Amino acid sequence: MAQALIDESPKPRRGRPALNGSGDKRGKGKRLRRTGKELVQFRAMLKAERKKGVPVAELALKHNISSAYIYLLP
Repeated sequence: MAQALIDESPKPRRGRPALNGSGDKRGKGKRLRRTGKELVQFRAMLKAERKKGVPVAELALKHNISSAYIYLLP
């Protein structure tokens, strides 16, 4: 009976989860460098979402950026 329970249990995942990407200008494995006005808008949007209480992990996955980048914003 114990062996049946062990066999039915889900296998643990290892490593990082696959990122879906936001689908905008990003191809498979390509990075997007934001510059100028776009960068200013992006940072302002991140700050606004953080003030609303959106979790950092959720923002990082949604926008395909690191959580450390969000924490470094002034």
